[in-house]
Amino acid sequence: MSLVLGLTGSIATGKSTAVEVFKKAGFPIVDSDQIAREVVEPGTPGLAAIITAFGSSVLQSDGSLNRKALGKIIFSDDGKREQLNGILAPFLLEKIVGDIEEAKKGSPLVIADIPLLYEQGYEKYVDLVAVVYIPEQVQMTRLMNRDSLDEEEAKRRMKSQESIEEKKKQADIVFDNQGTVAQLEKQVVDWLTAMELLKKS
Repeated sequence: MSLVLGLTGSIATGKSTAVEVFKKAGFPIVDSDQIAREVVEPGTPGLAAIITAFGSSVLQSDGSLNRKALGKIIFSDDGKREQLNGILAPFLLEKIVGDIEEAKKGSPLVIADIPLLYEQGYEKYVDLVAVVYIPEQVQMTRLMNRDSLDEEEAKRRMKSQESIEEKKKQADIVFDNQGTVAQLEKQVVDWLTAMELLKKS
């Protein structure tokens, strides 16, 4: 019986660091960001649907998606962001759920790495949800430093996701990332050990 752990957080909370620990321990990762790139590659129905909705100005000269141009459109307009999410949702769902099912065949634990897990209703496709948490004020500072954003832009990006405090309340497991990377890694390893999922070396 394979356990599916949905792993989420919010922008700049350190989810990728936690993902790396699971990866190093040898567990398969279903990466929704990677899948989101795959479903909009040239020639895919996903990209065709985006062009229909937003026009060819969101394309690069080689026919691939111009993420920067699309980002400008959706980050400044909630309606357009929701429209994009709605367009891509069925393509993402089919691929993410399919990849989870495939990974379950070969591992006792599968990590579904989904930043918008709660926003897009993926909690019903996983057994447990772990949230990588930092308080919103720390999140804002980290995001501004990481992406060289001013406070206004950082706030706008944070608002495009459900608040980290809300996610924390809903989570089955909270990995607190206010300390060092080593402390976060230890929390993940401790959880794996408690669940008797760490492979004996």
